[in-house]
Amino acid sequence: MKKLFLSLLLVLSAITMSAEIRYVFLFIGDGMGMGHVTAAELYNRSILKSEKPLLMMQFPVVSMSTTHSANNPVTDSAAAGTALATGSKTRNGMIGMNADTIAVTSVATQLKAMGYGVGVVTSVAYDDATPGAQFGHRKNRGLYEDISHDGADSGFDFIAGSYTYAARKGAASAEKALGYFRNNGYLVAHSVNELTEATADKVLVTASDPSQPNSIGYTIDSIQGKDRLADLTRACLNHLQRVSPNRFYMMVESGLIDHAAHGNDGTTVVKEVIDFQHSIKIAYDFYLSHPTETLIIVTADHDTGGMTIGTNGCPYPLSLKAIDYQLMSKGTFNDYIASQQDIQWDEMKKLMNEKLGLWSHIPVTAEEEAVLFAAFEKQKGESSDTQKTLYKDYSNFTATVFNLMNRKNGYGFTTTSHTGNPVPVYAIGCGAQLLNHLNDNIDIPEAIRTVTGIKK
Repeated sequence: MKKLFLSLLLVLSAITMSAEIRYVFLFIGDGMGMGHVTAAELYNRSILKSEKPLLMMQFPVVSMSTTHSANNPVTDSAAAGTALATGSKTRNGMIGMNADTIAVTSVATQLKAMGYGVGVVTSVAYDDATPGAQFGHRKNRGLYEDISHDGADSGFDFIAGSYTYAARKGAASAEKALGYFRNNGYLVAHSVNELTEATADKVLVTASDPSQPNSIGYTIDSIQGKDRLADLTRACLNHLQRVSPNRFYMMVESGLIDHAAHGNDGTTVVKEVIDFQHSIKIAYDFYLSHPTETLIIVTADHDTGGMTIGTNGCPYPLSLKAIDYQLMSKGTFNDYIASQQDIQWDEMKKLMNEKLGLWSHIPVTAEEEAVLFAAFEKQKGESSDTQKTLYKDYSNFTATVFNLMNRKNGYGFTTTSHTGNPVPVYAIGCGAQLLNHLNDNIDIPEAIRTVTGIKK
C-alpha cells in the first residue's frame, strides 16, 4: 500500500508539472555501463583532481536500468534504442517497431506533433541504430538508406551525426540519401561552421569525412578544427532556441563510448565518457536558467564490454597515471602499424614509448616485453591472426599491446560485445523523481510522456 501511495504521489506531481515543462534533454551514452562511469570518475578524481564528481553523478536522481530486449537478455543498440525512444520492447536488430513488426511511435515524433522543436545528435552516423530509432521504422537496422529517408520524412528540426551509413554502398548512395533531405527542405551542412549564417528551419549536419561515415573520431585522436559532440550539441541547442524557443526535445548520443568498449580500449572509453560531460554541461547550463521547466535524463542503451576496475595482473594499488600517457586510440595505433610494413622492433618500441608511454612512464618487465616481441614477430607472417570486434578488426599484436595497457591501468573486460548488465540513470529537473527507482529502459520514455502530458 505504501509503495502504491508513493507511486500515485509521483504521478500526480508529474501531472501537475506537465503544463510547465518545456524542455527535455535525453542523453544516451552508448555502451556506457557502470564500469565505464566508475573508471571515468576515478580518473576525474585522482588524475584531474576534481573536487566534484562527474556532472551527471551530481544530479539528484541516481538510479539504474535494466536493458533486455524482447527476445534476448543481452540487447543490441537497435532494440535498446527503440525501447528508449518509444517505450516498446522489440527484437534485436529492429528499429522503431515492436516485436510483432508493427511500427511504434517515438516520444520525439509525438512531441513534434505537439509543436515541440526536436533535435537528434550523435557522434556516429545519424542513421545508426540509436539515433535512427528516434525517427525510423525498419525491420533491420542495416537498412540505412531507408532509415535515412525516415529521418528526412520526420520533419525534425535538427539532425546531426558523423555522416550517413549509406556511404558504405558508395558515394552515389550517400548523395542520394543527402539529396532526399534537401528535397524535404533541409539545409545539409558538413560542419557546424557552415551554420553560422544559416536561416533554414530544418538542418542536417554531417561532421566527418565520407570515407569514415561511422564516426566523428575519438576524443583521444581529435584533430584540431574538427567538430566534437559538444559542438554538435551546442549547435542543436542554438538552432532549437531559434526555431522553437518555447519548447523542444533533444536526444544526444555519445556513440563512441560503445565503439571504444567493443575494442576493449579502456583509456579511450574513459576519455569518451569525460568528453560526454561537456555536452551534458551545455544542457545543464540551460537548465540553470530554466530550472522549473526543464528535464535532463542521462542513461545508456546497454553495457558494452563488461568493463571493470580491477583485473588479474593489474598493479595494486591502482594509480591510473598511465591514462594520460596514451595519446592514440587502439584503432589509430592499429591502422598506423598496418601502414608500416617494414617497421623494425626498435622503431616499434620507440612508437609505443612516445604514443603509449610504455617503458618511459609505464614499466614493462622483461617477461612482458618478450610477449610483445613474440606477437610483433608473429604478425609479420600471419596477418590473418586478428581480434575481431563489431566495428573493427585488430591485429594480434595490437590486441596484445592494449591488453597490457588495460592491465597496467587496472581495466578488465569480459567481452568485445554487449552484456546484460544494468546501466546507470541520472536525472535532474521536472519529473526527475519518476526515475528514482530500479527502472527498465521502457520506463524512461514513459516518464517523459508523463511530464509532457502525451499518451503512448
